[in-house]
Amino acid sequence: MRALVLEEFGTPLVLKETDKPVAGSGQVLVKVKASGVNPLDLKIRDGKAAHARSELPAVLGLDLAGVVEQAGEDTGFAAGDEVYGLTGGVGDLQGSLAKYAAVDARLLARKPASLSMRQAAALPLVFITAWEGLVDRAQVGPGQKVLVHGGAGGIGHVAIQIARARGAQVFSTVSPAKTESVEQLGAVPIDYTTTAVEEYVARHTGGEGFDIVFDTLGGAVLDASFTAVRTYTGHVVSALGWGSHSLAPLSFRGATYSGIFTLLPMLTGRGREHHGQIMREAATLADAGALMPRLDPRHFTLATVADAHAAVESGTAEGKIVIDVEE
Repeated sequence: MRALVLEEFGTPLVLKETDKPVAGSGQVLVKVKASGVNPLDLKIRDGKAAHARSELPAVLGLDLAGVVEQAGEDTGFAAGDEVYGLTGGVGDLQGSLAKYAAVDARLLARKPASLSMRQAAALPLVFITAWEGLVDRAQVGPGQKVLVHGGAGGIGHVAIQIARARGAQVFSTVSPAKTESVEQLGAVPIDYTTTAVEEYVARHTGGEGFDIVFDTLGGAVLDASFTAVRTYTGHVVSALGWGSHSLAPLSFRGATYSGIFTLLPMLTGRGREHHGQIMREAATLADAGALMPRLDPRHFTLATVADAHAAVESGTAEGKIVIDVEE
């Protein structure tokens, strides 16, 4: 089969013929239709993601959408099923930048009927990350005020939709150029370039703080989150809480914090069933009209993946970049 292979960290992916994988026990053989591109894919390619390092030579690609070609009776899937999920590209798991992938069936769900393969491939990593933070950790619900940092980004725009679907009022820090983007999703925009944390906390919560603060950026934004959360009952969640931070502002509020490491089930083998369950939740929301990923309009293939990666690196993408593995 045709696949893009990373032979050495920091070098371009090589398009070559490789052996077609064989599905083992509990696995499903999927003909890949589309592969979502995440900034993490580029870090893995460059050897700058020790927490997500792949064993070389490796086929990268975290997000997958495709059609089941072969499935065992114990997998819950059958040939012809359209599926999607966060399925590989880390550790010893083959990624989705190949014509076929043998995938742990626990990581898969049936693709939302309302979404195309490209749209489905844009969701897994960002949706699972947002769901684990807002639902699994913070238990977002009706009447809460939720602050999403970076609401126009990949994780952020999905987090806004999840929070709103569960009845929360959502606010989001964005640059002036992205104001309309979050407004269209139903969030109240906050211009972080001109508005101090204390100012927007006072304006939107009466000085009480937000019930949930979802940090998608890390660093100084996570520090700001600790001062924006509600006293006693507030909860800060971060997808990038990997630095050194003072917990004093959070502790003085008596609030709580949770970190998210989305790749853990893939790397350890534990908890993979929950990832499949989360993907089923995404399908339910999408088919109910409550979830729609934003895609960059450009089309890329396995042969032009370098251009796709360059588009992500440039920061000019207008939504998720998706590779058409099979057109």
